[in-house]
Amino acid sequence: MVKKIVLTLLIAMGAFGAEVHWAKDYKSGIAKAQKEHKPVLFIISRDTCKYCILLDNTTLKDPKVVDELNKNFIAIRSWTNEGDYIPYVLGQNTPGLPGIWFLDSDGEPLFQPLLGYVKKENFYGALKTVEAEFQKVKGKDK
Repeated sequence: MVKKIVLTLLIAMGAFGAEVHWAKDYKSGIAKAQKEHKPVLFIISRDTCKYCILLDNTTLKDPKVVDELNKNFIAIRSWTNEGDYIPYVLGQNTPGLPGIWFLDSDGEPLFQPLLGYVKKENFYGALKTVEAEFQKVKGKDK
């Protein structure tokens, strides 16, 4: 009986425990990225966007993706329908939603944005690529 309860709790924690630690807003997220010397995941979303919802309910709930984001990135999200701040150059260069940008700690794009829904395996691979590139560029700045 005790084993069943423990197993049930572990499954529930796995299903509901994976949560991205989002910055309060763009400016505070960039400040934190600069302080912690981390790259930024910046997502432009809309709460009525079918693919934004799909990204939220699948990829951004995957424990492996969430763990990588929370350890090695500063995650920022801006909602177009809520009037959140979106830097002009990023907003102008995001033709679809979700717009997924990887930025350096100063808010400069490291790559072109990913647009639309990205499966968890591909998203995790992108995180690892961005992290490696950020470390390489950061090493040159020293």
